[in-house]
Amino acid sequence: MAVKTKKILVPLDGSKNSIRGLDMAIHIARQSHGTITALSVKSVPGAYALHPLGFLDFNSMTEVKKLLENAKVRAAKKGIQLTGKALAGDPGYDIARFANNAKNGIDLIVIGARGRGSAKEMFLGSVSNHVLHKSKKPTLIVK
Repeated sequence: MAVKTKKILVPLDGSKNSIRGLDMAIHIARQSHGTITALSVKSVPGAYALHPLGFLDFNSMTEVKKLLENAKVRAAKKGIQLTGKALAGDPGYDIARFANNAKNGIDLIVIGARGRGSAKEMFLGSVSNHVLHKSKKPTLIVK
């Protein structure tokens, strides 16, 4: 039985690995005639993540909007429709929660092996490792 991969989730943080993940998602979307949802989650301290207005300042929102716009252009050059979404919170948790939400209709997650994090991310990276273990959707980790 062939699995249809119509909607691909790509978490983006601006790192080289997340861009490689985007390129792989574009390749898969072209093969399966699918679409991509790019998700950028701005990491915020725990208490601020619960605030209704979030913790995003204007500079970080500008950076996120630019990142998502560049991803949209990159996908459009290959004929793929990309929708961007920005959230504030815990990246690993929020990516898995977004993918697991049936309303979003995600079929596959394509994520970079390591993002912009620091030394605590040894092999896989804490975000990609969390998504791999907490998501109910197939996950492709790109190095």
